[in-house]
Amino acid sequence: MAGDAQDHFGETHLRSLIKGISWRVVGSLDTALLSFLVTGSPKWAVTIASIEALTKIALYYGHERVWGRVRWGRDGEAHLRSVAKGASWRVVATLDTFLLSWLVTGSVKHAGAIASLEVFTKIALFYLHERGWKLVPWGKTTSAGSKAALSAEPAVAR
Repeated sequence: MAGDAQDHFGETHLRSLIKGISWRVVGSLDTALLSFLVTGSPKWAVTIASIEALTKIALYYGHERVWGRVRWGRDGEAHLRSVAKGASWRVVATLDTFLLSWLVTGSVKHAGAIASLEVFTKIALFYLHERGWKLVPWGKTTSAGSKAALSAEPAVAR
């Protein structure tokens, strides 16, 4: 198919970095909004989101390092591996939000509400973030491993 080649790409380190930063901004804003809606406190919302931005970066790095050692699913089961990796990250990230929210607010009820809501909002926002980045040609590399970024021009079927 003509469009299949564009669906299989790598990305430059800079694209990955910018994409990661943009996700962290979206994720932290979501946490801040949910924290405010649950607690009614702008101070707690900003505190939770600010601390979370730092802890999530460290936790994500650790999560990636652990998954880098897991050989299961690298060949043939790539989709299942991605689902498992995504689910394990959501567990780690939700626990982080719960613990931070509890420490900041002192309320298990508030922490549970924030963390529970976040499961749904983060999945939806991550999906939209990924779909948005799929539209951005900058920093994509060909599947053959070339460092040349894919052109913004669509491929013409011959």
